[in-house]
Amino acid sequence: MNILLTGSTGFLGGKVMKELIHGTDHHLYILARNLKKAERLKDSFTTEEQHRLHLLTGDITLPSFGMEDGLIRSLAGGIDCFYHSAALVKFDESLREELFAINYEGTKHALELAKKLEIRKFFYVSTAYTVGKRQTGVEDLYPEDDCSHNPYEESKVKAEHLVFNYGDVMDVSIFRPSIIVGDSKTGEADSEFTLYGFMRALDIFRRKIERKHEPGNDSLYRVVANPSGTSNFVPVDYVAEILALALTKAERYGIYNITNPSPPTNAEVLDMFQDALDFHRLTTVDAHHHYELSPEEEKLNEMIDTFKVYLASDITFKDDNTQKLISGTNIGHLRMSREMLEMIIQAYFTFDR
Repeated sequence: MNILLTGSTGFLGGKVMKELIHGTDHHLYILARNLKKAERLKDSFTTEEQHRLHLLTGDITLPSFGMEDGLIRSLAGGIDCFYHSAALVKFDESLREELFAINYEGTKHALELAKKLEIRKFFYVSTAYTVGKRQTGVEDLYPEDDCSHNPYEESKVKAEHLVFNYGDVMDVSIFRPSIIVGDSKTGEADSEFTLYGFMRALDIFRRKIERKHEPGNDSLYRVVANPSGTSNFVPVDYVAEILALALTKAERYGIYNITNPSPPTNAEVLDMFQDALDFHRLTTVDAHHHYELSPEEEKLNEMIDTFKVYLASDITFKDDNTQKLISGTNIGHLRMSREMLEMIIQAYFTFDR
């Protein structure tokens, strides 16, 4: 097949490219705003595979990604499938306009381009956190007027509805990964992944505390979080493998939660972070309990304020559609052991330093 992809210069996108091109005859058309970065990525493939990788310069915030009409005409009718994964993953209210420009308008431009190119299949990579403030994640569209925690979630909910509006001109499917972490076999990760911003903040806090350490002072510092709440992590390779399966197995209007059926608790995750940092001075306090934070604790919780709503949640995700998708393949339903997650966390701190 001939496959068009956005977001390929990101870590997940690079993994999806490898899944789609290794051992196949597919040709991949890679949309990239940063051509040098795309060329470096292309160089990581074999000579034979590079002949099947075609780089296209474009910007998803522009109509038709800014492509010339002549290029669009030359591609029309020749592309079988479109993976749209490019997105901005930030949660700040101050970035609302930028988030909608990239996540919503960018998706609209992708769909319109797919229509011009007469593409038959369109796969949209969304997020499991379109679930918003619900306690159960389902594999259906959520109402557009549901309460969201932040403009990122809101932009993705609206983009999902937009994608389904094009189902009369092409087959559309939605894939919703939860919190993407490193590779389940090597631990290799992208420092831009959301989890690692949290880990970096804890590392910075540790260094500050150790620099001004007073002898005999081994105070514990509280992170405001639901200790029995869960953090739904999925390895990047598991996500990429499922996305690659979509090419032949995704159903029209299918929605697939790519999530962890047995996620660790926040308390367990914090313990693993502390082991990796060799800094065992953190504990949790539930936001629903009465507490008064010290100045140092205030500073710590300000550093991780972006993640506060996720540390307070305990969401159960249904993934029946995903289980059906992987049935009969060599991809097993995710079993993410504590040892696997510890390896991923340790690997991140090793690489990051």
